[in-house]
Amino acid sequence: MERPVAQLCAQLAEVTGGPVVESLVELAVTHRSFAYENGGVPHNERLEFLGDSVLGLVVTDTLFRAHPDKSEGHLAKLRAAVVNMRALAEVGRTIGLGDFVRLGRGEQTTGGRDKASILADTTEAIIGAVYLGDGMEAAARLVHHLLDPLLAHSAALGAALDWKTSLQEASAARELGGVEYHIEDTGPEHEKVFTASAVVGGDVLGTGTGRTKKDAEQEAAAQAWRALQEHAHAPDPA
Repeated sequence: MERPVAQLCAQLAEVTGGPVVESLVELAVTHRSFAYENGGVPHNERLEFLGDSVLGLVVTDTLFRAHPDKSEGHLAKLRAAVVNMRALAEVGRTIGLGDFVRLGRGEQTTGGRDKASILADTTEAIIGAVYLGDGMEAAARLVHHLLDPLLAHSAALGAALDWKTSLQEASAARELGGVEYHIEDTGPEHEKVFTASAVVGGDVLGTGTGRTKKDAEQEAAAQAWRALQEHAHAPDPA
């Protein structure tokens, strides 16, 4: 059951410190599938485009100020850990965003209210709506409310911040060359499961599965990275 947009506006107002523009929030939760089935009414993709830029600026500014000793590359990893589809979808779930999204019948019947891509895009559109209606200060408060816990968690991850990059660095340090990923998939088009194998120095050192290729590769890279660390610390044979 789709919940009234007014309830979402009330939630957002508690975070931003003032009323939000309901018409913009309604637009932000309108998926293109709904627009297609309802005579081509406006949908949220323009607000998503705007919100993506606002989100990126707030997160980048926060990381730049919070980590003055970190390199550009490390800051980029930290930003990528929170400004990505999976993380933004989880953020959307924490505020029950799926209950408010206006979807076409097809998307509703295939689980669109919990689909990561839809939740992530709608989260960005909501940020864009708050920025457009209430300004940068309100949008920044919303971004901090939604993402500060993830930013703090990501800062403490170490190698787990980006397993693929960490594996590539570990492989290069051991002069094993580049890392290759072999991907297979199973299941119907809308419910595919991907299996990735991480090949280092000609050997499969890790495998992983996920609903996206990226998730499967990250899991495989994590397993391979741990295998390299265990090998490095293993005692030499007598």
